[in-house]
Amino acid sequence: MQDLGTLGGPDANAIAINERGQIAGQSYINSTANSVLDACGGFSVNVPTEDPFIWKNGKMIDLGTLGGTCGFVTGQNDRGQVIGQSDLAGDLTFHPFVWDGKQMRDLGTLGGDTGVANWINDAGDIAGKADLPGTLPQNHDAVLWQDGTIIDLGTLPGDSCANAYYVNTRGQVVGTSESRDLCLVPTGEHAFLWEDDGPMVDLNSLMPPDSSLQLTFAVAINDRGEIAGFGVPAGCAPQDVGICGHAYVLIPCDENHADTKGCEDSAAGATAATTQNNRASPTPEPTAVTQSKAAGLRVVGGFRTRLAHRDHSSGMGAPEDY
Repeated sequence: MQDLGTLGGPDANAIAINERGQIAGQSYINSTANSVLDACGGFSVNVPTEDPFIWKNGKMIDLGTLGGTCGFVTGQNDRGQVIGQSDLAGDLTFHPFVWDGKQMRDLGTLGGDTGVANWINDAGDIAGKADLPGTLPQNHDAVLWQDGTIIDLGTLPGDSCANAYYVNTRGQVVGTSESRDLCLVPTGEHAFLWEDDGPMVDLNSLMPPDSSLQLTFAVAINDRGEIAGFGVPAGCAPQDVGICGHAYVLIPCDENHADTKGCEDSAAGATAATTQNNRASPTPEPTAVTQSKAAGLRVVGGFRTRLAHRDHSSGMGAPEDY
């Protein structure tokens, strides 16, 4: 066991490690309390300034912030790029950031106040959400930051908010979309898949008609197109997913899963997707479902921060990844 130390303060958290052995996290930089209300204190005052760091070559490097007293990491890739969230000057709002190995860059929003970066793949594509202009509380769309550009993935038809949690190396994005009421709770309502320039597809529309779950969150997708997430059975409301929700995995019916049980007939899923989106359904089509009960009363928001790090005002109430 090796103590990585801190950036000068009393505490530090390591959040992610990549294949190069680089470790990303956040640390207090001193023991001087700030008289501001910020996310790093869980919206309490008297918390020291907290900066994101990357530890490499035996040294912890302070990545700085976007001007505020609160910054933290949500992920990194094998190239050593780090993503996270930072308060802006004055600590009244926060933006997502990416650190490219040399400097921190503000990823920006869709014209609203805040945004969140949830996942970065090895190509540097970043999945998250960004606020839209409007009166508080603002709606947010799922977004994909790619090559320095923000791509608005929108929401599912009829919904007001969406959040993207994961993007794989094929550029497939998964997340959740919800109505305004559930956006305010906040919790997810309709798990989605976005690929091939969109639009996003409600994963529920690709399920067999006798599926026992409403898929509310899709939180990760691997390069085989297999999707992990959680949802609610009949009688359980989407906002109660942390109490009575079930976990699921979706297996795409494609050439890599031809022998998978349930993939013998995927026509129903394709027809449903075409009807909803008025377009051909995406490939692959996740139609076979394996379900298991989620563990007890686990708080959904805890997934996002992996190692029980404080929930820094994500505004999601939802996971970052599995």
